[in-house]
Amino acid sequence: MGGNQTSVTEFLLVGFPLSPRMKVLLFGLFSLLYAFTLLGNGVILGLISLDSRLHTPMYFFLSHLATVDIAYACNTVPQMLVNLLSPAQPISFAGCMTQTFLFLIFALSECLLLMVMSYDRYVAICLPLRYSTIMSWRVCVTLAGASWTLGVLLALVDMVLLLPLPFCGPRKVNHFFCEILAVLKLSCSDTHLNEVVVVAVAGLGLVGPLSTILVSYGHIVWAALKIQSAEGRRKAFSTCSSHLCVVGLFYGTAIIMYVGPQRGDPQEQKKYLLLFHSLFNPMLNPLIYSLRNREVHIALRRRLEKTFMRASLMKSN
Repeated sequence: MGGNQTSVTEFLLVGFPLSPRMKVLLFGLFSLLYAFTLLGNGVILGLISLDSRLHTPMYFFLSHLATVDIAYACNTVPQMLVNLLSPAQPISFAGCMTQTFLFLIFALSECLLLMVMSYDRYVAICLPLRYSTIMSWRVCVTLAGASWTLGVLLALVDMVLLLPLPFCGPRKVNHFFCEILAVLKLSCSDTHLNEVVVVAVAGLGLVGPLSTILVSYGHIVWAALKIQSAEGRRKAFSTCSSHLCVVGLFYGTAIIMYVGPQRGDPQEQKKYLLLFHSLFNPMLNPLIYSLRNREVHIALRRRLEKTFMRASLMKSN
């Protein structure tokens, strides 16, 4: 990093322009939501690893989604909580670049994982007799690994162009974390190419997977409508409802952020939308899967019953 002649060794995260009292209230609320995010996704991961009935491709991909959600929250929320109580806390240049890189990896990997999960549902409903052959464990591991690898490679494209830029001041990042576009505004060189590449990578990571998801669900709806019995159709749609809710939350936020009407200060709007994306989405995902999924309900009940039985046996002894 010494070769880029940067005179800035740390940045200041501006965060949200709120009163001290409001910041304390938000610190309490966000801390609670952060704890629920870690707990909810941790429970999902624990159930999938401990219950053999959940050792299926769908739950294998769900475990990766839960991992991404935990990583998402851990990458951005702790720094935001620190800044709410102690405003203008500096973050080192290396720390800022690392946070940017990790955020890009997790965002792009989640896009690709949601696409892979839609393909899994397509095979399950449209090609049920060949499901176990097509979605073998080797294929599942390859698809999950490819999602993470492609996420890293796409994030590297942005970072390779970002790191050589000179930063001579100012050093205030107008965001609650080191979001790449907010960081680019602080460079004292021309960043037009960087901005074009960021938009291109985001478009590739969002539009490509979303198109595949829409095509997959188009085939799923067509196949479900051909099912004669109402119970069969209901079961087909219910297996996809949780995934559709998660896709709607994820892409809905992204579309509003980049395509929706711009009113007031666009930068402030994007800040709050990214807050929703970084804090609320990871918390809501395990709730959606647990509330709308009968198998998760049963697995959780079994695990709780075993825990209570062990506790009662230990007391009786």
